[in-house]
Amino acid sequence: MTKVRDVARYVRSKNAGPFWATLEIFCDTKEDYEKIKNSKVTARKIAELYNVDESKVKVFYVDNINVIKFSFPRSIPQGHKYENDMHFGQQYILLAETAL
Repeated sequence: MTKVRDVARYVRSKNAGPFWATLEIFCDTKEDYEKIKNSKVTARKIAELYNVDESKVKVFYVDNINVIKFSFPRSIPQGHKYENDMHFGQQYILLAETAL
């Protein structure tokens, strides 16, 4: 079973402000980019993985640099007393381990 991490050069997660999070998939080749772009890695899958409303997941395909970005509202704002990853930097693992 091929996973995102097996095809992508780099997968990362980060803040997109205190209320939004972003996941990014960087690919070395157009072939790898198209493989992920045309896979089961969709807004629906991101909504399932990160427990967010699918209609709020924004998807950006940056064809000229082989990057796919997903942005969605954080369940609780950055810095909230119950928030456990202030920079959203460790959340990429779920995406990296997702099967294509």
